[in-house]
Amino acid sequence: MQYQVNLKKTEEGYAVWCPSLPGCASQGITKEEALDNIQDAIISYLEVAKELNTGIESCYVEVKLNHA
Repeated sequence: MQYQVNLKKTEEGYAVWCPSLPGCASQGITKEEALDNIQDAIISYLEVAKELNTGIESCYVEVKLNHA
């Protein structure tokens, strides 16, 4: 599975986050380290989300936007 991640150069290295997973972020001194770290963060995020959603009913709703 692939997730889009955003990278930002900082004074300490790189900040990285996954826009589709709120709160899922990491960092690294190098770009490569940041990308490795966000992979671990995404895996952990998904494992916790699965645990939290066990036994919970979910469904999809359609939202129609009116462009006036």
